[in-house]
Order: sequence, then structure tokens, then C-alpha cells
Amino acid sequence: MVSNRCKMVVKDILKQLELHFVLVDLGEVDIMENISVMQKEELKILLKSAGLDLMDDKRAVLIEKIKNAVVEMVHHSDEVMKVNFSDFLSEKLNHDYTYLANLFSEIQGTTIEQFVISHKVERIKELIIYGELNITEIAWKMNYSSVAHLSNQFKKVTGLAPSHFKQLKDKRRKPLEDI
Repeated sequence: MVSNRCKMVVKDILKQLELHFVLVDLGEVDIMENISVMQKEELKILLKSAGLDLMDDKRAVLIEKIKNAVVEMVHHSDEVMKVNFSDFLSEKLNHDYTYLANLFSEIQGTTIEQFVISHKVERIKELIIYGELNITEIAWKMNYSSVAHLSNQFKKVTGLAPSHFKQLKDKRRKPLEDI
């Protein structure tokens, strides 16, 4: 789950199955009762039909938690990160960053750093499209050391300078689920 809409869909499915939940958050659900094998299969089917997967493999759950931490940091936080992201992630997930990075690379086929960059570029596109901030303000908000650093990274990923992207009539953004 990477959005509030996903959380709503999961809540609706759980209610439909008459399962009582304590928590439905990005990437995790805490159900009050023990569920039968039959209920679990029904849950899997309903989630699949909504474009979601039930993950009960600990490694897959940890990968999902890494993704959710990145999405939360990049897309849902207005605070400027004051700590290194690797330290933040290690502390949040109670695992050594090297372990998290190796696991993520092995399962996802890309690095956490590349995943973060992809999300940052999508967020920068969003901020450019909104037009409320200039590139200098966006660089500061997104925790870049300089406008040049933001521009270089943006161009590496999109092939366009941020100023050129701003001029495009057809601004192509990717849904978060597709990053």
C-alpha cells in the first residue's frame, strides 16, 4: 500500500470479510482475530482483484516497509531531513542499513538510493507542475545541496532540465505504484 486510497480499499475488503482490524497503515494490517486458511485465501483474492498483494513473507514485508518509508519521506513530509536517510531508515526499521540495502537490491533489482532518486524526481515534477515554488525553493525543500545538484539528477533521470520540463505542455508523471 502506498497511498491513502490503498488503505481505504483494504479497510473496505476487511469489512466485507467481517474481519476486525486495529491498524491499517501503509504496508501493514493488524487484524484482531486469527484468520482461517479459507479467510486468508479469500483476502488474497479480493486484494488481488483490487491490484494489491497479501505479503506474509518477512523479507517482502521489510521491502514494503522500506518503500513506504521512502514514499512517506519524499511525498508526505514537509520537513527537511536533518539526518542521513540511511540512519533514518535503520532506526525506523530496526535493521542495519547494509542489510536493508543488500536485501532491497537483491529483491528489487535496484538500489535504495536509485529508488529514492526516482521518487524525488517524481516529487520535483509535481512541485514544478504546481508552480508555487521556484527551482531554488524546490531544491531546498527536497534537501538538495544546490540547484545544480537537483538539475543534474533531474536531467539524468528524465533527460530534461527542470526549466525545460516546466515548459512542456504534456508533463508526464508516473503513479507512485509504478516507480
